[in-house]
Amino acid sequence: MATYLVTGVAGFIAARTTQLLLDAGHTVVGVDNLNDYYDVRLKEHRLAQLVGRPNFTFARLDIEQLPTLEPLFTRHRFDAVLNLAARAGVRYSLENPFVYLATNAQGTLNLLELMRRHGVKKHVMASSSSLYAGQKMPFNEELPVNTPISPYAASKKAAEVMAYSYHHLYQIDSTILRYFTVYGPASRPDMAQARFIKWIDEGTPIQLFGDGTQSRDFTYVDDIACGTITSLGTPGYEIINLGGGRNPIMITTMIEKLEALLGKKAVYDLQPFHTGDIKETWADIGKAERLLGWQPHTDIDQGLKLCVDWYRANQSWLKNLKY
Repeated sequence: MATYLVTGVAGFIAARTTQLLLDAGHTVVGVDNLNDYYDVRLKEHRLAQLVGRPNFTFARLDIEQLPTLEPLFTRHRFDAVLNLAARAGVRYSLENPFVYLATNAQGTLNLLELMRRHGVKKHVMASSSSLYAGQKMPFNEELPVNTPISPYAASKKAAEVMAYSYHHLYQIDSTILRYFTVYGPASRPDMAQARFIKWIDEGTPIQLFGDGTQSRDFTYVDDIACGTITSLGTPGYEIINLGGGRNPIMITTMIEKLEALLGKKAVYDLQPFHTGDIKETWADIGKAERLLGWQPHTDIDQGLKLCVDWYRANQSWLKNLKY
């Protein structure tokens, strides 16, 4: 059994990844600053599923602050660091780009430097399909991603290349995972499926940017968590897509599926398409299949049903959540 540091542990993907690591018998030290980018009650809900479990330790720390992180590396001998902490969201990065650079780039540098100092040789990092904006689909890892169209994407690119520098200089193996539109129960309230479920159920008009024909390669959170854990065994420096790997699904198609599950019709509030958004995403997951033996197993119909079931089971407190 191994000991892992998981950053952003109260986050959507990190919390599920940590649950699976603990289920397998590993020890996890989780850190999170519990910032208020979105309603902290959701982060506390996820964290409550972890705190009290054997082999789990939580520390409320910020990866932007290197001096507060170092005692963790002194106290524990980590087999790997899973850097899943991030400032996410394209639109907000245009409003406050500074926090994106601080968390996504400086935070990654802090972790890599502490790994160097303390001899930790395996690094897994969450990156994003947002880097592929403007490229030919399906997106594969060999495409040049040197023209990010949002501060969010630019900060992720900075983190990726810093990880390569530390691999080259200090032989730290880094697996960079480019996630494609992850969805599932207990997701961030600013994510499309979470908002749409609540708004359709309540009869609130759906804020839809563009005409809804934009498409995404939706990937269920459990599939992402499994791929993240499997990537711990990948040597060297690798960039790997984790996505649905199927034809992209239009936003309006997802809404129609949610309408059927909820038994209600959506009301639309159309907004202009955002210049920082990508019109369409589609992952080439051939490399994940070859290196990790990984494929997604949860299709969109199964995944959306699980999201609606979770919403209904938690509706009493979700109704007061800020979306």
